[in-house]
Amino acid sequence: MTTVEIEYCVPCGHLDRAQDLQEELLTTFGRDLESVALVTEDGGTFRVHVDGESVFDVDEEAYDADAIVDRVRDRL
Repeated sequence: MTTVEIEYCVPCGHLDRAQDLQEELLTTFGRDLESVALVTEDGGTFRVHVDGESVFDVDEEAYDADAIVDRVRDRL
């Protein structure tokens, strides 16, 4: 089974974005995912990992939920 981790910056207020993405992934993929974990960080962090492999980092590109969902889909 596939695991997803969403690392997000607490002081930056990224909780809502992290929760929205978590819900989108669980709604889209349901039982194909073992878990979608929210991991607290700081320093502006917003990253997504699938089975330990980075698929998104806000330091490298603009946030796009649809693109992240597609990247998760590619790894299922």
